[in-house]
Amino acid sequence: MSAIRLENLDISYGETRITHGISLDIAEGESFALVGESGSGKSTVLRAIAGLAPEWTGRIELLGRPRGHGIDKAKVRDCQMVFQDPYGSIHPRKTIDATLSEPLAIHGFGNRDERVEEMLKAVGLDRRFRFRFPHQLSGGQRQRVAIARALMLEPRILLLDEPTSALDVSVQAEILNLLKRLRREQNLTFLLVTHNLPVVSFLCERLAVMRQGRIVEVANVDQLKKGAFAEPYSRELFTASGGV
Repeated sequence: MSAIRLENLDISYGETRITHGISLDIAEGESFALVGESGSGKSTVLRAIAGLAPEWTGRIELLGRPRGHGIDKAKVRDCQMVFQDPYGSIHPRKTIDATLSEPLAIHGFGNRDERVEEMLKAVGLDRRFRFRFPHQLSGGQRQRVAIARALMLEPRILLLDEPTSALDVSVQAEILNLLKRLRREQNLTFLLVTHNLPVVSFLCERLAVMRQGRIVEVANVDQLKKGAFAEPYSRELFTASGGV
């Protein structure tokens, strides 16, 4: 079954068209990447899937069911997003416990204490972090909290918007290994936005190359590792990145 299916997705902000006819079919359990230069529309696609881009036409399906515009409580449980900046995406005046407990309260989950401690453990943080504030954590620890928060509702799809780009190089590998393990253990589908082709090679099976709001090519990771793209722009992107 398809986890994410997009058909002729056009997204606009006011009079400005951001994407043009985006169509993708991502299988359940797959890890898929959107790559391209800044401004190509990658993150905008994620925001539309998450219900954060109100002006779009076309069709978005999650797990075989169409989604409408805006926030849908049922879709929120199935599909969560991890943002680029872990400090900006976590409320600075709330403890980690409050941050992780909030989605459980909104969606009526029980056993909140147990669930919070289990999820902290799953992302490699022990219970002493539970009542700290974000400013008391490192960037990598904050991103672990952001991942934990996204997983609190037991989603089947995780949208990852440059999840390591705001982190030190030494911490990036830890977060990528964590994501790979969590995907395996929880049978998650990933849709990753990044400009870092080595990250795609490590985490994904397929990728779509975007340029100026359009998909110019879909390729598998074997093609990426060899630089064996069909489209000139994809080859230029590969060369500019220094390969994988």
